[in-house]
Amino acid sequence: MKNEIRQLVWSSLLLIVAIVFAFYYFQKQGNMEKQVIWNYPKAKKVDVVDNYFGTKVPDPYRWMEDENSPDVKKWIKEENELTFDYLSKIPYRKKIKKRLEKLWNYERQSVPFTKGDLTFYFYNPGLLNQSILYVQKDVEAPRVLIDPNKFSKDGTIALSGIGISKDGKYIAYSISKGGSDWREIYVKEIETGKMLPDTIKWAKFTGISWGKDGFYYSGYTPPVDGKELTMKNEYHKLFYHKLGTPQSEDVVVMENKEDPYRMFYAYVTDDARFLVITEEARNKMGNRVWIKDLKRNTKPVLLNKTFDYEYSVVGNIGTKLFVKTNDGAENYKLMSVDLRNMNNPVWSEVLPETKNVFLSAEIADRDKLVVKYMVDASDRLYIYDVKGKLIKEIKLPTLGSVGGPNTDPEKSYMYYSFTSFLYPSVIYKYDFNKDTSIEIFRPKIDFDFDDYVTEQVFYKSKDGTKIPMFIVHKKDIKFNGNNPAWLYGYGGFNISLKPYFSPARLVLFENGVVFALANLRGGGEYGRKWHEAGMKLNKQNVFDDFISAGEYLIKKGYTSPQKLIIHGGSNGGLLVGAVTNQRPDLFAVAIPSVGVMDMLRFQKFTIGWNWVTDYGSSDDSTQFEYIYKYSPLHNIREGVEYPAVLVTTADHDDRVVPAHSFKYIATLQEKYKGKNPVLIRIETMAGHGAGKPVSKIIEETADMYAFAFYNVGIKDVK
Repeated sequence: MKNEIRQLVWSSLLLIVAIVFAFYYFQKQGNMEKQVIWNYPKAKKVDVVDNYFGTKVPDPYRWMEDENSPDVKKWIKEENELTFDYLSKIPYRKKIKKRLEKLWNYERQSVPFTKGDLTFYFYNPGLLNQSILYVQKDVEAPRVLIDPNKFSKDGTIALSGIGISKDGKYIAYSISKGGSDWREIYVKEIETGKMLPDTIKWAKFTGISWGKDGFYYSGYTPPVDGKELTMKNEYHKLFYHKLGTPQSEDVVVMENKEDPYRMFYAYVTDDARFLVITEEARNKMGNRVWIKDLKRNTKPVLLNKTFDYEYSVVGNIGTKLFVKTNDGAENYKLMSVDLRNMNNPVWSEVLPETKNVFLSAEIADRDKLVVKYMVDASDRLYIYDVKGKLIKEIKLPTLGSVGGPNTDPEKSYMYYSFTSFLYPSVIYKYDFNKDTSIEIFRPKIDFDFDDYVTEQVFYKSKDGTKIPMFIVHKKDIKFNGNNPAWLYGYGGFNISLKPYFSPARLVLFENGVVFALANLRGGGEYGRKWHEAGMKLNKQNVFDDFISAGEYLIKKGYTSPQKLIIHGGSNGGLLVGAVTNQRPDLFAVAIPSVGVMDMLRFQKFTIGWNWVTDYGSSDDSTQFEYIYKYSPLHNIREGVEYPAVLVTTADHDDRVVPAHSFKYIATLQEKYKGKNPVLIRIETMAGHGAGKPVSKIIEETADMYAFAFYNVGIKDVK
């Protein structure tokens, strides 16, 4: 009897415990269910409708295009509060950041370049926000020439460009504030470090190239106050600034008062003989090149009269210019043009087109050409004589990318670097006389690269086209579909994605994440045809290539739809936004960074009109119909289960204005009712990406990784 009572008591206690446990469990589950009903910030809607050739398109978040609007600032604050509150609850977010800081804390150096008896290079001992520019004279110890970390306490003012005078006496340098494309130019005496009073404002999309007593630069008239970051950039001009004079006296060397969409850049050859002016036009794939003989003070003459093809001068020997072009050569070729008679130039072919893409040529050792080709998205390096005869190939360690080469026509040596996914950038000095490459700098990183492998695969896209893709993963990977994977792509503007090292990716590798980089059409990996196959009315090919890359990774067991993360920036942000709409079932996480998301209005802001070459424009009826079908903003659907989405942008992005991302996420938050988070991370005092301080890069990367890892079910990180 006592045993029965005791058993009854224990049974009752167990039942009570079970009830209590169930109560708290289901209460917790209820709270989790409540959490998936996301309380996104309220974004007001306005009654704005555009009529495109009879198609009425609402634009309820048009007000977000005004960067000075109090409503926009309030909405940004609320969105960031929500996002950072979510990120703060991811248990290993801080751990990822600390690991990134440790991996990033290594010495690195840029490829040196020379000017007379001076050698220049950038160096970062580890976690400095901006790399320091050093100068070294002959065998003397190197010294700091410009330390951008002293421009601002938080590293948000970056050194964005430099130009050394022909005599090596002065350096003109440009700075960017908060990541903006606007530039300010200053001048310093190299020997003494003395700053000159010369100051240039409102330079943009510019180089700095020295003439006899000053330098050439490009820019615009000052924008309207308060519209600096969104106002359309029109009437680009090429200026000449004479040292010691105010900017108001700068001479306009070239402009087009009739066409607001021309752009002009200048380059003075190493021997100061020729001024080379490149002119670009809206909706044209090529450019025109003007040449002025500075020695004979001739008027500028046109090398080529149309904008149908690309022409770029790579250097000269006397009156003979060497010109890279794709005129009659889809993979590019090298020509020479003798300008002894400026009105009757004599053209000759130096390097004919090959099946591989000709990337660059540099004059070195007085009569040699250092030539870079691309084979299946990986670099090859060769030495030719100036008549086009092959002398030798410089062997590279593995599949990867060559930095530089940096040459001097009068010197018998050059500098170059080599990098790959698992190969941090190593600097070499090549001696033409000895035919030797000497390693002069190798970074030291506490990471076991031997545990990982890089492979290149070729998969079929939707239409059967073979697409190359690099995949990096642990050697002992199991192809069971359980690995998280990070797929990156771009696919546009003739830009090629080649293997390069990033300390950030080491966190992916060591946590078992497969990294894949797809070489999509629209890029430059296989010349002009490859580029055109992803342009304008062919843009869907780019999205199909990316979707097929994801399908390949899943089919081959690298990952699964529940583990696949996609990422891209700028044009790659458009890519991620478009494929997320088209195949939301294929991806677990989507991270579109600084993306072009409103394809109907991109051409109305800053330099967006210049992208019409690749995208087409909603101002054209046929192109509108095509663009409208894939525009990320306009194809978000209700009733669709979207992956977790983290949009990243920055308040000073005047390349792809942040309104693209604002309108996109506001629409997604309005229409998507599922459980996955769809958030936006808006960086302050940062722009499109160039010049971003290391501290901000680490913070943003840590947040992207934390968000992605958490939403593919990674429980902890190394």
